[in-house]
Amino acid sequence: MDREPGLSVRLKLTLSYAGFLMVAGALLLATVWVYLLRDVDVVSHRPGEFVPVRYVILHAYGPATAVVLAFLLVFGLLGGWIVAGHMLAPLTRITNATRMATNGSLSHRIRLPGREDEFRELADAFDTMLARLEAHVAEQRRFAANASHELRTPLAISKALIDVARTDPDHDAGEVIDRLHAVNTRAIDLTEALLLLSRAEQRSFTREHVDLSLLAEEATETLLPLAEKHGVTIETRGDITPAIGSPALLLQLTTNLVQNAIVHNLPERGFVWVTTGVRPTSVVLTVENTGETISPRLASTFTEPFQRGTGRVHTGHPGVGLGLAIVKSITQAHGGRLTLTPRPAGGLHVTVELPATTPASRSHLRG
Repeated sequence: MDREPGLSVRLKLTLSYAGFLMVAGALLLATVWVYLLRDVDVVSHRPGEFVPVRYVILHAYGPATAVVLAFLLVFGLLGGWIVAGHMLAPLTRITNATRMATNGSLSHRIRLPGREDEFRELADAFDTMLARLEAHVAEQRRFAANASHELRTPLAISKALIDVARTDPDHDAGEVIDRLHAVNTRAIDLTEALLLLSRAEQRSFTREHVDLSLLAEEATETLLPLAEKHGVTIETRGDITPAIGSPALLLQLTTNLVQNAIVHNLPERGFVWVTTGVRPTSVVLTVENTGETISPRLASTFTEPFQRGTGRVHTGHPGVGLGLAIVKSITQAHGGRLTLTPRPAGGLHVTVELPATTPASRSHLRG
């Protein structure tokens, strides 16, 4: 934004300090004069003439008063400039840090020393903002790199299959078409997952009254064939669990959690427990499953994009590596909290906690 040049804050404060000091000095001198002249006779006799006493006092003390006022002016300007500079020094550091951040340096921190005051509170808030912004930018760059890698893989496979079909006319066309279909399906799934993740992060959705228990039942019924294929038993329980949000996104959240719990389970005779409940200030959806023993450090990486188990998702895996990342994004978009806790016996315990609705909203949901 273009602005016309103006006086600096330091100069304005200096003039303000000096002006205040001049006014205070003038008022003090005026008060002294009033008290000196209040009880003095109007005239005083001197040989050959009558001279007003006020004139004598003004003539005697007038020059001294002017010198005092001049001294106060110089002292106010010099002292005000020094004091203003000292007071505004933290603001200069904050301004320099802001310019560095504008130029792309997000690693710089102000770290303003001293006791807490308005400037230090501002500096600490700015440092916190820079830290979060740096982490967000790093996460976005990592996500973009991973997404580019994942999208490049099916495209490279498709190109290889097409080249084979073009150079080898005797190759089985049906096999090539089937492989191209599988690769293309994976690319579409990945693209849709990326769009869903972007939609959740932008929070561009309409909020409605939903029942998490119904969403849990719907997700469980949809994924029942997958559970039977993997030999996993699903148990769902919970009363009416009212929440406010996007039904489509919350259903996607629930489906991703249940699907993840089914796929990452024991080779046989695995279990998945889906539970919904109401707390005093929140509603909770929990998905718990059996499986291999997981360390807390490894579990903390599951919500990062394209992370699964011991590392990056591979091309042959049925998923696209965005399931829990989408869950985290949807949870945050609804003002909730996602917690992943390894089970001592193996597997994972996932909790999604969302803000509770009002009693009026619950009555409306039941109706």
